Amino acid sequence: MVFAPDTEVALRSVVNLINTAANGQEHLATVEDLDGFLAAEGFTGSRTWDQAELESIRRLRGELAELWVAEEAAAAETVNRLLREARALPQLVKHHPWDWHLHATTPEAPLADRMSTEAAMAIVDVIRSKEMDRLLVCAAEDCDAVVLDLSRNRSKRYCDTGNCANRAHVAAYRARKAVS
Repeated sequence: MVFAPDTEVALRSVVNLINTAANGQEHLATVEDLDGFLAAEGFTGSRTWDQAELESIRRLRGELAELWVAEEAAAAETVNRLLREARALPQLVKHHPWDWHLHATTPEAPLADRMSTEAAMAIVDVIRSKEMDRLLVCAAEDCDAVVLDLSRNRSKRYCDTGNCANRAHVAAYRARKAVS
């Protein structure tokens, strides 16, 4: 394990949120799409279930996509701004199915604040651990999805949104066969 379990969960949620707009496809087109995303990611707390909430999450998605590829200093600046805007106040909490972990907003805070704060808190760990190089963009030429490399040997290069790794391996195999 590279980071604390709740940090890894939050980072994976960030990847999944950013990748809802990967490769020119919009997977958060409706409030219902957002409902499905939040259910899959296990987000709880208050909701407004309206277009404004959906738009706030789409804006957050864009900010997180920029943060994902930012230099360390710029990432720290963005993280600090996100935490400041959400009036984050880190606290230890325990609720099903999680043991003690950090929350920095209340369940009543707006959804975008809760999501941005969780993302920011996770990126804080990434920055402090000097592990920004684990936040990647898919190595496939035709893919712009993001990748979280939690492998021990830092070998993950392709996203989980499609068959990027398989396509790259098949192409490399065919190229080797064509030479021989």
